[in-house]
Amino acid sequence: MKISKTSWLLVAIGVFIIAMVGLGAVRYQQVNQQNQMNEELALAEMKLNEFKLEQLSDRQGELEEQLSQTISQLGAAKAIFSQPNGSIVASGILLDIAEAYGVEVTEISSSGLASGELEGIACSVLPLDARVEGDVPALINFITRLNSDLTTGVVRSAEISIPEATGEESSANIQLVIYSYQGD
Repeated sequence: MKISKTSWLLVAIGVFIIAMVGLGAVRYQQVNQQNQMNEELALAEMKLNEFKLEQLSDRQGELEEQLSQTISQLGAAKAIFSQPNGSIVASGILLDIAEAYGVEVTEISSSGLASGELEGIACSVLPLDARVEGDVPALINFITRLNSDLTTGVVRSAEISIPEATGEESSANIQLVIYSYQGD
């Protein structure tokens, strides 16, 4: 059986058309899958962005709360350090504490107000030197109370002298510094 050229041509065209239809169907299926995957990807990205925004919102709330607490603490610290620190006020506190513990302040001196820093914050600094006399336990309690009552002050040194049976009272030489916040 011999097939004519026209028949071969028709068979070839038919095979070509079938191949093209098959390739078109495969391409159509690939385009549909790609569109479906693009939609799923867009949905996943949207959910990821929502999750990130929720996380960011939660973190922002925490940071705002921490900032608020820090500002509050800074305000409290400024209020403490903004107290007047003149020599007269400090001397009054010193004399009141001495009276409470039964020690006698025999000398108070200061080199005057100066500028300085406390933990990197600019402050006014008032150094005070005091000499007190009394019983050793009273002197120790007095020095301890100075450190707790002068909230912006620090006892730098305290030297207690105990005389040997000469009838003199024990004494203490105290050096302290009172800090005061200078403001912004």
